[in-house]
Amino acid sequence: MTILVTGARGKIARKLVRLLLDGGHDVRAAGRDPSAACLPPGVEVVAADLADPGTLGPALKGARTVFAYADRGGLDGFARRAAGAGVEHIVLLSAAGASATSGDPIARTHGAAERAVAASGVPWTFLRAGGFASNTLQWAGTIRALGAVRDPFPESRSAPVHEADVAAVAPAVLTGTGHRGGAPVLTGPETLTRRRQAELIGEALGRRLAFEVQDLAEHRRDLARWGPPEVVEALVRHAAEAVRAPLPPTGAVEEITGRPARTFAAWARDHRDAFA
Repeated sequence: MTILVTGARGKIARKLVRLLLDGGHDVRAAGRDPSAACLPPGVEVVAADLADPGTLGPALKGARTVFAYADRGGLDGFARRAAGAGVEHIVLLSAAGASATSGDPIARTHGAAERAVAASGVPWTFLRAGGFASNTLQWAGTIRALGAVRDPFPESRSAPVHEADVAAVAPAVLTGTGHRGGAPVLTGPETLTRRRQAELIGEALGRRLAFEVQDLAEHRRDLARWGPPEVVEALVRHAAEAVRAPLPPTGAVEEITGRPARTFAAWARDHRDAFA
């Protein structure tokens, strides 16, 4: 059985490919620029764009299970082609709060992807990730230059999930049948403020980091690299709302993998070189 992993350059996809290979599975990886994926030997690598159905034939040929990402270009064409190719299960990396009718552009993009996959008739599982621990990599520049984290929301709280845990959940879902039709929300094991996350990065580096409360206008300018103004406003709104009402830890990682989710402190140690 060939398992297709899309988004081949992504951190989760790369980790997932290695886990599937270690499990003895036939793996095909696909992406817009597969030559840049740096994947291990034994992986068939093909070019494909989920938003361009005309590129999907070689990627889907013979694939029985697919790991896919939501795409701003939509997944309607991909979902139809997957159904026509005989795919038996689509595992979609989605987001907590996904809703095709949401006024929030992030939730809406993921909700639209879920709706397209569900409408295809192919059995599905949606892995709804909470906030990723890797979002704090946006602090790396000021940590290296100033020894400080600059952010307007020191008391914003989340239960950030390690990307390795998302990758660890995926093989269990891709290779089994017990989670079809489910939409587990994947989080880390504990709720932390952004101030505490900065402290833990400092501990991983062996030094204390300052936390500077950033001007909100400047923060919006920094966030512009993540998308258009409506996405920037959604990110600001999420951070502000999470001061009082964060997404709580779910325990889904442990339920699916059989071991506890990795802590943010462990993530910081794993990524200390990015901040050094």
